[in-house]
Amino acid sequence: MYYKVAEHVFVLKTGEHDSLLGDLRQYEPFLTDPTEELTFSMEVVDELPVSDIQEELRQEEEGQTIVAGHLAGGEAYFEFWLGKKQCSIMVADKDYREAKVCVKQNWSFGVNNAMMVMYALATANSQTALFHSSVVSYQGKAYMFLGTSGTGKSTHSSLWLKYIEGTELVNDDNPVVRIIDGVARVYGSPWSGKTPCYRNVVYPVGGIVKLDQAPYNEIKRLKGVRAYAAVVPSISGKRWDKRLAEGLHETENLLAQYVPVWHLDCLPDEAAARLSCNTCAHGADA
Repeated sequence: MYYKVAEHVFVLKTGEHDSLLGDLRQYEPFLTDPTEELTFSMEVVDELPVSDIQEELRQEEEGQTIVAGHLAGGEAYFEFWLGKKQCSIMVADKDYREAKVCVKQNWSFGVNNAMMVMYALATANSQTALFHSSVVSYQGKAYMFLGTSGTGKSTHSSLWLKYIEGTELVNDDNPVVRIIDGVARVYGSPWSGKTPCYRNVVYPVGGIVKLDQAPYNEIKRLKGVRAYAAVVPSISGKRWDKRLAEGLHETENLLAQYVPVWHLDCLPDEAAARLSCNTCAHGADA
């Protein structure tokens, strides 16, 4: 099946596993025709012999673990775990254009996570970034809320949805931002964490808000290095790969230049939502 996310086209080859595509319904809004240039392809295989694995990074979050490494030939290697269960392994070529994934258990989890990681790698040099963010749309623009897990990104989006008339949820976990002709746009994606929100939509980015919990509500504009530093931790990527790191750095620099970035210390209340909306969307003094 062929899919398009943020104008990047990729194909998932399932072979005899076509019947399992029903477990990936979140991709259906992104189906496209197989006529455009591919950003990457992924094939599901029954066996994927690997050896000489050199582990580079192990990342654990909310009961999920990703192990990244490489093989002796330089191919990228990944493992995807849910709890203590290894769900799938993936091997990608050095240019991140072709990948194979072998599912051990939990087919949808294993394939979905491999596709998300492969997307981030394959698009890193195309002024494209996969964000860890909750995003809403309002009056024709998108507003992105960043922060570490548990900070309240989803909560802040829900406050906009409740109190700011005309707000809609774009994505609640992994939207894609792409810069085209100097304009930063945020796209819905097939990856949205615990909140099902798989919308094939696109909006220009009106603002990025870095959240921190506090016993008060206060918002400040960030510029230059401070804006760059606020954006970087929320972008997924293989930063120890120099080529990919340079691509991400370029995108992050452009975002810090083109998009207003704010820091919001806040309570989980209506006043916080109205403060961020009035400041970011209506240009009121912070």
